Parts: sequence; C-alpha cells; structure tokens
Amino acid sequence: MIHSINPATGETLASFPNHDAASVEHTLSAASAAQRIWRQQPVQQRVGLLTALARVLRLHKADYARLITLEMGKPLTEAIGEIEKCAVTCEYYALHAPAFLDDEVVASNATDSRIVYDPLGILLAVMPWNYPFWQVMRAAVPAMAAGNGVVLKHAGNVPQCALALASLFAEAGAPAGLFGLLLIDSSAVRAVIEDPRIAAVTFTGSTPVGRAIASQAGNALKKQVLELGGSDPFIVLADADVQAAAKAAVKARFQNTGQSCISSKRFIVEDAVADEFSDAMCELTAKLVVGDPLVAATEIGPMARANLRDELHAQVEASVAQGAILRVGGHVLPQTGHFYAPTVLDHVGVDMVAAREETFGPVAAIIRVRNAEEAVSVANSTEFGLGAALWTRDLTRARRLSRQIEAGAVFVNGVVASDARLPFGGTKQSGYGRELGVHGLREFTNIKIVWTGPAL
Repeated sequence: MIHSINPATGETLASFPNHDAASVEHTLSAASAAQRIWRQQPVQQRVGLLTALARVLRLHKADYARLITLEMGKPLTEAIGEIEKCAVTCEYYALHAPAFLDDEVVASNATDSRIVYDPLGILLAVMPWNYPFWQVMRAAVPAMAAGNGVVLKHAGNVPQCALALASLFAEAGAPAGLFGLLLIDSSAVRAVIEDPRIAAVTFTGSTPVGRAIASQAGNALKKQVLELGGSDPFIVLADADVQAAAKAAVKARFQNTGQSCISSKRFIVEDAVADEFSDAMCELTAKLVVGDPLVAATEIGPMARANLRDELHAQVEASVAQGAILRVGGHVLPQTGHFYAPTVLDHVGVDMVAAREETFGPVAAIIRVRNAEEAVSVANSTEFGLGAALWTRDLTRARRLSRQIEAGAVFVNGVVASDARLPFGGTKQSGYGRELGVHGLREFTNIKIVWTGPAL
C-alpha cells in the first residue's frame, strides 16, 4: 500500500494499493498507443493542450495547493505560487514551442540541409515530493509539446498529488493514455526503465538514487536528464549590500522549509562583513513564523517526513560537535508533526558536516573567508554543482567570478530560481541535462539531419 500522511499532524489521509503487473502493462500500452498518434499532430495543435492545462490549473488552484500542503507540508501561500508557476510555464511553451521545434536550415553543399526535432517516444518521469506539481509539469509540458508521451512514477508520500495530476491532464483534454501514472514502489522502477516502450528517463531527487537511475537507463541505452542534490553556495563579498543580501539569504534558504535542491545552503561571506551579515540573517531567521502550513501567515511548515527531520538534526549536532557555533534554532520543535526550528550555524569550517553534506531542511551554514578568491574556492569545494548566488556591487568582477564558479546557474545579486525561459540543471554530482527553455524542450527529441542532394 502507498500511504498519504499529513506531516503536520501525522494523520493518514488516504491509502492506495500498488499497481500490479497488469496495471503497469495497461499504462505502458495505452501510453505507447496514444503517443504514436500524438507525435503525428502538428505542434500548433499539440500546444492547445498546454493552454488548456493552464486554464484547469488556475480553475482548481486552491484545491491543488491545499492538497500539496496536506501531503508534504508546504506553506499554503507557497503552494499557491507553485500552481501558478505551472500555469505560466504551460503558457510559455504554448507560445514558444512551435518556434523552438521549427526546422533549422543550415547552409551546406546540399540542395537543402536542415535540422529537425523529432519526439523520442515515452518519457518515464521519476519525480520527488518537494514540488509535487511543479517538478512534474516542468518535465511533462515541454516533452509533450515536442510530441512525446509521459508516464509518471511519483514519490511515495504524495500519491494524492499524483492522482490529481492525472486528473488534470484528463480534464484538459489530453488523449487517453498520453499521461500515464504508475503507483509503484521504487523497487519496481528498473523493470519500467528496461521496457522497450520507454524511450527516455527524467529524474529529480537525491544523488545516490540518481546514480542508480543513470546506471539502469544507461545500460538500456536510454537518454536521461538528472537533476540531483545540491549544496548551493551564496557568496557575499565585502562590497555587497549586506542587508539586502541577508534578506535574500533567508528567502533562499528557508523557502519550502529548506527542502529544495536549489536552496542556498552554504553562506560564504568575506570576513569584513561577516559579523553584519550573520547578525542580520539571524535576526530575520528568528522572526520566521513556524506553524500550521494551512494558515496563510505561516512561513515554515513541517518537514515532509520524520526521518528527514531526524537526519537534519543529526547533521546540526555533528557540526556543532566539530566546532560550529549555533546561533539560532538547532532543535526539534515539540508540537505534533515533523517540525524543526529554523537554524543558523556560524563559523562553519569547510570540512564540517554542514559544509560537506547537503542539508535538506531549514538549516543555514555561514562560512567565513578572507577574500573573493577564497570564496570561489570554497564554493567549488563540493561534489555538487547545481546553483550559486553571488552578491557584489562590482558587476564587472561578478561576470569574471561567475565564470569560475562550478554550477549550472549563477545568480548575481539574486536568489537562485527556475524559470521557464531559462535552461535549468547542474554539473558534477548534481546531474546533467537541462530542463526548461529551448534547451529543455529539445532534450527529449531526436536532433536529426535531413540532407537533400540535387534532383536526379
């Protein structure tokens, strides 16, 4: 059985039986049949589905947002924003996908030579719980615009969100089977990857699981896009607007209760402004409102699962034992549910647990450095390379330093975020491939050359 449990109360909301082999076969067969027809539709017709998806998302925004909050604890105001972001992304691709997929004529010795973008087939999307609608939609929408079908294996703790997504596509008028849903355990994923009807795999989640997915898909010679863990640096140089940086740092770290791959986690600050930054960040962190995520004023909800909260607390305790200074929080909250106090650790060393490991929850680690060169070196001293933020008034230097930072994205004087207009993804152990933008749309296409010689 797959159980939906409210992390704020511990209440079991619903339970669902796992799909058996016959159900999996039916889903894959239906997806394959639907995609063979779908790929033949002109892209101008396919994007009509995206416009309908945006309409249905907004129609049921309140219900979808409440479901997100109930299943994984996201504060309701953030859940509403998640649904709106999905709708905006649908509209973006409805407008731009035709141009992104248009043939590209290339000058050569042929009468005509061009690049065309053909769909691959069925995309298996293995998705996480922390953004239960957004992660699915940002993968599925461009894939479908390109002519692919999608089969979703969602995280086990958000089955109601998974079912709501399937209903969303049906209500928007997607052909039956084009968006399929599998309620299966992780142990059953390998067989689906190996099924010849699956053409490619997209996965968002932890690095260890990503390695397993990559191995299985690679063994089957199937394309993958992996968005994995992160320990994103947030660099504050001595010439930065420190108060603005501290305010942004709190948002960057504590949105979604800190449960985001692209949340800034290591705050690397030049010594000259470290005290000012630390004081400001701690003051703002201490004011964050923790509580019932269904209440509009709540800024920090429960963590999604008790084991994640306990693992985070162990990381905090280990870092303090190694010499980090606990300035705010650092403890499990006593109320019912999986709540952890928003936490700031200062004077964190690069070899401490909070700097070496991904802290997937409301914990910020402040690392002090002597200069900008050391800041970049510390930023790169991790196995991860997802996003990075750089705060400085010197934009010329920012452009130079941003090229030295090993990450899939560098945001100068801003908070790292995904945007439908921009390609998103990581490097090193944070994965490979891109979602969103024109690059994300083309990831799951066969980039084919059509060369035409002179007429005979």
